[in-house]
Amino acid sequence: MVVDHVRKVLKQKSKDHQEALRLLGEGAEDAPLGQNVVLLEETAQLKAINTEILDPQTDREDFIFCLDRITTILIEKATESLTFLPKEVTTPNGNHYMGLSPKGVTSAVIILRGGSIMENGLRLVIPDCQTGRMLMQTSANTAEPELHFLTLSDDISSHSRVLLLDPQMSSGSAALMAVRILRDHGVEEERIVFVTYFAGRKGLARCVIIRP
Repeated sequence: MVVDHVRKVLKQKSKDHQEALRLLGEGAEDAPLGQNVVLLEETAQLKAINTEILDPQTDREDFIFCLDRITTILIEKATESLTFLPKEVTTPNGNHYMGLSPKGVTSAVIILRGGSIMENGLRLVIPDCQTGRMLMQTSANTAEPELHFLTLSDDISSHSRVLLLDPQMSSGSAALMAVRILRDHGVEEERIVFVTYFAGRKGLARCVIIRP
């Protein structure tokens, strides 16, 4: 009975979000990307990493290394605007060092199943990061994502930054649904950062449209 109830709740949430997604997508193709979209600067190092990832001749170990490296760079970029507070520490030899400590909690939500491959890079940047998970699959009838599984931190609404991790985005439907779900759980939209490796222009345009 509990399982049936959970399935009914998730199904209803999917229907509600699909209608919201339709409204969010109106006019998206003609919308400019806007300042909310941040692209990595294409340095020589980044281009070399991309070359290894896109090369079908790259072996498994090198592919994983490059993917973890690019994810690390993306996470570092996504957390550049975090607020830091002064913090003084005493070194092992007794010297005092005035440094910085992040203000608030930065957590991440992994969009399954693809987002799991970004978790290694996440841990390299934020080792103790709290993580949640969402599983969405595209419906054969509506061509829109449906929510099948959700687990989030109980206090996620108080986190200063929530990273949404998904390595690729085409239409943006899954990203938009994920944002709406976080908003339903009390996370303010300006605290959400969607982190992706590949993104289509249409999906990016849909994601920068801000509506109540």
